[in-house]
Amino acid sequence: MCKEISMKDWVERFNDGIHASSDVQTQIEAGWYDWFCKDSSLANKTRRMGNIIKQIKPGGKVDLDSSFVWFKNNCPLDAPLYDDFRIADINSDSTLLVIQIDNRANECRYTVFDRLNDFKTQVFGSNSKKEFIQWINKLNRNK
Repeated sequence: MCKEISMKDWVERFNDGIHASSDVQTQIEAGWYDWFCKDSSLANKTRRMGNIIKQIKPGGKVDLDSSFVWFKNNCPLDAPLYDDFRIADINSDSTLLVIQIDNRANECRYTVFDRLNDFKTQVFGSNSKKEFIQWINKLNRNK
């Protein structure tokens, strides 16, 4: 992964179109770490997840100044590919949240796992992007 930038700065770059190019280097700089899909798919995936990420506001579960975002396209042995984005601490490099999108192993379209429970069980799930955004923008991690 390239040098991490804060989520606040990432969103500014996203809104300015800096991550829009489909070339692989641009997508690596956007935060892609691992993928099994075609390289040409990454820009669309960045756009789809970026439109969610840019709705994460200050004062909720994520500190936009001290966190960074990175992306994975996952390849389960017995299911289709799915994407996730991960929110990590800039200083420790520790992943704090994993947000899986359309993982058929989960009951919901948007499923969140948290470092506080060692990513063992989901802490949030919904089929609604709006509900996910509302949840992540609430201060209390458990509600």
